[in-house]
Amino acid sequence: MSDVALDDRGRLTLPKEVRERYGDRYHVVQLPDGVKLVPVADDPLEALRDEFADVEKSAEDLREEAREAALDEAGQ
Repeated sequence: MSDVALDDRGRLTLPKEVRERYGDRYHVVQLPDGVKLVPVADDPLEALRDEFADVEKSAEDLREEAREAALDEAGQ
């Protein structure tokens, strides 16, 4: 962990180790107690494919399971 500061133009420079590990693009997420930088993949669609490569269910199956879980949680 390292401390960084904004420059006089409001820019933030991330340490080289962070940029090398996570890349150069980030979403800035505002939280109640601060901010979070979320790395953005160069190809977000490819990143999603990689993340879910081991999922064997179809999107329709996953959608139906989520719908049933939401109904159960709502008490119906």
